Amino acid sequence: MVTRTRFDDSDCPVARSVDAIGDWWSLLIVRDAFDGSRRFGEFQRGLGVAKNILTARLRALVAGGVLASVPASDGSAYREYVLTPKGEALFPVIVALRQWGEAHFFAPGEEHSRLVDRRDGHRLRALEVQSSDGRPLRPDDTTVHKVATR
Repeated sequence: MVTRTRFDDSDCPVARSVDAIGDWWSLLIVRDAFDGSRRFGEFQRGLGVAKNILTARLRALVAGGVLASVPASDGSAYREYVLTPKGEALFPVIVALRQWGEAHFFAPGEEHSRLVDRRDGHRLRALEVQSSDGRPLRPDDTTVHKVATR
């Protein structure tokens, strides 16, 4: 069996984030949680993922503090999965992936799901990386200050 490389002690925030999320199934679970899925069966039906894979991903997301397993809101014996504040902080990441996908993976006029403001029904403005003074930034406008190697 191939051992998964871990980045949970990396000095790079991107590497640690990827380590915490794990894979595409985990991001899609988080996306579905933002869309209102709460129960195992809802995630399974929406994603079409095998139950053993879904179980493992949900456990990892709970262990990582992205989701919490709580008693079912209807009082039944079931458990539900809700986003924690740490999970809710992934909202801009999901929006950025959605907007990147809309821009690069659909033909002009091709139908796809849309994320809209609940209040007015309008699509969201494109996310933009900005400096501390509000200037739009491009990749060439930034640099990474790495920590000294250990």
